[in-house]
Amino acid sequence: MKMNKKYVALIALFAALMAPLACKKNFLDQTNTFSSTADATFQKSSDVVALVNSIYDGYQNSDLLKKSIWYYANFQTHDWFNYGADIIWNNYQITSDFGALATFWNNAYVDIARSNAAFGIIASAKAKGIVTPELADRLTGEAYFLRGMTYYYLAGSFGGVPLELSATSNGLTPRSTQDQVFTQVVADMQKAETLLLSKSTLQAKDLGRATKGAAYGYEGAAQMWLKNYTAALAAFNNPELTSNYHLMPNFADVHEFDHQNNDESLFEIQFDVQGSQSWDGGWQNGGEVAWIDDFSWPEEISNFGYDYGNPALWYSYQSGDKRRALTIIGPGDENVSPGIVNKWGGIKGYPAVISGFAAGDQRYMGDDGKIINTCGTLTRPWYGVSDQKRSGYYCAKKWRDPTLTGGTGPQVIFGSQNQILLRYAEILLSRAECKVRTGDIPGAMADLKTVRDRAFGGSAPAVMKDGANFDGSPSTAITDPLQMVLSEYRHELTAEYSLFYDLRRAGPGVAAAFIHTAYGTDASSTPQPNPAPGPTHDGLLHGVWRTALPEGRDLLPIPQSAIGLNPNLTQNPAYGK
Repeated sequence: MKMNKKYVALIALFAALMAPLACKKNFLDQTNTFSSTADATFQKSSDVVALVNSIYDGYQNSDLLKKSIWYYANFQTHDWFNYGADIIWNNYQITSDFGALATFWNNAYVDIARSNAAFGIIASAKAKGIVTPELADRLTGEAYFLRGMTYYYLAGSFGGVPLELSATSNGLTPRSTQDQVFTQVVADMQKAETLLLSKSTLQAKDLGRATKGAAYGYEGAAQMWLKNYTAALAAFNNPELTSNYHLMPNFADVHEFDHQNNDESLFEIQFDVQGSQSWDGGWQNGGEVAWIDDFSWPEEISNFGYDYGNPALWYSYQSGDKRRALTIIGPGDENVSPGIVNKWGGIKGYPAVISGFAAGDQRYMGDDGKIINTCGTLTRPWYGVSDQKRSGYYCAKKWRDPTLTGGTGPQVIFGSQNQILLRYAEILLSRAECKVRTGDIPGAMADLKTVRDRAFGGSAPAVMKDGANFDGSPSTAITDPLQMVLSEYRHELTAEYSLFYDLRRAGPGVAAAFIHTAYGTDASSTPQPNPAPGPTHDGLLHGVWRTALPEGRDLLPIPQSAIGLNPNLTQNPAYGK
């Protein structure tokens, strides 16, 4: 069900800021609430629910999701690059004054403050009979889950951060260690597991809320950061996960617009657009929902084109792997998303393509003289309109919402694509890594086979290898079990919200070594062509950065604005004082 956009306000006493909503599902319905005391504000059950709902709302922000978590998860791997004002990501030169990081940090600590405030308010409301014990438990579990998840992404991105665990904190807490933060994540998730509802009992109107299974998923991931692989396996093997979540039979359906909140999704940020769907010239409210995905489209078909793919990622998919066409497409490739094909007939149906072809623009004409239905052609790649510095390869995972036009045509239509943060395929791959770490290689191979069989639409090849190396040379079989897992993380999860986190989690130096092997990275800080053309899309390799990951730059810098407000914060060493 869809909901009407409303505004939520929480009292300043509990560090809750006004935040616009662009939400999906009835559970995020909000009402305006203004007061100076908790007793006066939280007099009805709906008031207490609104408080917890406001914690979810903190994630409905594109600077947080796209420009912080997504950029970090993907630009750091060299699978994807930025074109535009944020090009500094391409050679690991992100700075402490990058505005989106401040948004990430601020929203995170607002959500943490809301969670901390919620615990006491819910307990008081329960004691007064304002909420039932059952509702109080569920809401408390959601607050623990959301606080724990927030610390998970903070620690994964910045390393150690301040642990604020009280509603009365003065905001001057120094940084805890990374392990201390992940230990807190485990504690929060374990509390949430005892209080949240199971997916099997969640009502339809509450679809999108945190569940026991999601808590076990994040607990297991946090245990892996702590190298507690046996404990992680226990979380991943809990029946709340293994019984209630399953791989979608077809990989195409995982990210399809009409399959949101599907059986594979453990937790996703809910989005919806209500009211005017036309471009308003800004980035907030409905607009931010769209640009999370629009940023990844070719400039030839949108007003964006701000992130693009590494051709070597395209080459790396093993022959027959159906994930490639649904992850990264380049010259001569069609968008095979069922929703896009059904709504637009493919790429040829978009306003920019139709008008460009009618105007005789060769970029929109296939080699047969007909309107193009591919992402450029081998002879006329889509390198960009304003400045042809892109690679010609783009993200098909972010080109799945058929309601979007990409900012072209007489009216810009904004979509309602949820953003999946954790899904069951990642659980299986993480479980495989844990089994490798604990010596159960056959069990790890079984989990990998489950994911790979789905990827190949039946039975995956017995030998795992890349389709080709970054330089176009033939690849060799991957035989090391850990490298097998890392390869599957890349091919299953790239262009989502997890990959670099999983690579960094694997241990010091693992991410840098993996990226070097995948892309032949060196000390260069400027775009470099790969040393040889690729095997299929011959001669199209440019706009590619091959900078080695500098020591310490696997972490993001602490935002300078946060350091200015809290003198007890210290900067990560790779970024100076």
